[in-house]
This record gives sequence, C-alpha cells and structure tokens, in this order.
Amino acid sequence: MKTKLTAVLLLSGFMVCGATTPSMAKKVKYQEMEVKDGGSIVGVVNFKGDVPPPIMEDLNKGKNVEFCVQHPDTKEGGIRPRQKVVVKDGKLMNTVVFIEKIEKGKAWGKETVKFDFKQCDIFPKVSVVRKTPKGMKKGLVEITNQDENVLHNPHGYSVVGASRKTLFNKPLPSKGAVADVTKNMKRFKKKKDKHFFLQCDQHNFMEADARIIWNPYYSISGTDGAFKIDQVPAGTYKVTAWHPYLGQTTQDVTVKGGADTTTDFEMSAE
Repeated sequence: MKTKLTAVLLLSGFMVCGATTPSMAKKVKYQEMEVKDGGSIVGVVNFKGDVPPPIMEDLNKGKNVEFCVQHPDTKEGGIRPRQKVVVKDGKLMNTVVFIEKIEKGKAWGKETVKFDFKQCDIFPKVSVVRKTPKGMKKGLVEITNQDENVLHNPHGYSVVGASRKTLFNKPLPSKGAVADVTKNMKRFKKKKDKHFFLQCDQHNFMEADARIIWNPYYSISGTDGAFKIDQVPAGTYKVTAWHPYLGQTTQDVTVKGGADTTTDFEMSAE
C-alpha cells in the first residue's frame, strides 16, 4: 500500500524525498555582465492601412480651460485633437521593440524615467518602466508639474485588458512639484503586468503609456519608425514590437557577434 501511495504522489508532482515541483523552482533573474563582441538588432516599424483618426477633445468641458487651450495643438473653439497612433510616410512612431527573454547581458541604464506634466499634456507619450530593483528607494521614476498655478494629479495604473490596478495617485499642486514613484513600482508582477498607463485625475485627457520591461534590451521607434537594440550577445531571441493601441507582434531573430541584424516589423489598426 505504501509503494502505491508513493507512486501516486510522484505522478501527481508532489514533493517526495526532497524533490520539488516545477512551480517551486527558483525564478531566474536577469544578470548583468560585460558583453564582448555583441551584435545589434536594427530595423523599422511600418504601418499598414488607414491611420485611426484623432480623438477630438473639447477642452471647454474640463478644468483650467483658459490655460489648457493654450496647448499648441488646440484648434478653433477649444478643440484639441489627440493622435494616439502617429504615422509619417508609412512609418510608425512610439513603438517599443524589446527582447522578450534574455537571462544575462548588458547593464541596466542609470537614468531616471521622467514624465513632465506640461501645457495640460504629458511627455513623453510612450516610454518604458521597470520594477523597482531591490534596495532602491528613489530615482527610478519621477513626475514633475511644469504648469504654473495648475493642479495636476498623476494617477498611475497597471492595465490588463479592461481592468486597471492603481499603483499611485499623487497630487502635484504647483509648478516644480515632483512625485517620485519609485517605491510604487515594486508592485509589478512579471507574469501579469505589461502595460503602464499614466493619467491626470484633474484633466483626464492627459495620458501617457509605457511598456513594463524586465531586461534592458529595448528601443522606442522614432518619427522615422527606426529602432536599434545594441550590445546583444550572439544567439536567437524572441523580439516583440508593442504599441499601446495597436497590440504587438513577435519574431524570432538571430543575432551574430559584432554585426547588425536587420528586422522590420509591420503593424496595423485592423
């Protein structure tokens, strides 16, 4: 009877005589190392089809109307078009291109990710953020109010489908006020959190997006749609192009030491 029970436990994946289940295996964390003879992934993100029309925002219905209508994109009657998909000559801007999984490679950058609340808008419109490293208390992500005599209220979320998880909600009452939200980024979970969304609770038309990344191998396409990911160890990787309003597409890319590997992506609104 004891032998049969042992067999059942083994087949069921339970821990027997010191064995561990796959779910109990230690998580592999990204390791920084010196990359010798690394290659690069370069390319362009193309857009196919019709570009979605802008959202026509009536600023007269919100707060601080006299100030907010001074935004350079504002049209007659206080209407501000907000273009969430920016395309020029068939090239898609603001696409985050990144390596999905890589165990070790170049060091993380030391720069603080900064969002500016300026002219009743948020800059940059698309960026990247990461989980707070162990022991880090400040300097990972900062949000600054650049508007004189205007209250802004940055509200950060992790977005999963139609659901939103609040990460922080901090008032910035005056120009020069800064919210360091480094500690709030500890809440990211690798298997769940992918899309960071930032909005102003005082002016809900103020929005920005970011991809949550888990290694430093990423690039954001510019106005010409171009991107470059450098110092990549030789090997084959899954590389994803992600846009907050168009979804994502993934390709297998083989990188050779000391060489550029050209990989283009194509996205559409369909």
